[in-house]
Amino acid sequence: MQITDDTARLILYSAFVDGKLAAPRSLLPEVHRLYFEPQYEEFSPRTMWSLSNSFTSAFKKLDPLPQFKATAKLGGFLARLLV
Repeated sequence: MQITDDTARLILYSAFVDGKLAAPRSLLPEVHRLYFEPQYEEFSPRTMWSLSNSFTSAFKKLDPLPQFKATAKLGGFLARLLV
């Protein structure tokens, strides 16, 4: 599923600024960077998979318990936004 850049920005805003995903706002710049400037070529397509990978990669910087809580809710959060 292709995701437009505007849709991706709205998802990031919703997750971090609106607080709809239990994740620290400090991760927003990292998720944004990982999605819009991916380190690996295979993550370059603007898809749900690459967006999910960006969130998951950024969450790895958290301590284990907050990381688990954030990633446990990630799939449901993204699914609700892209229906």
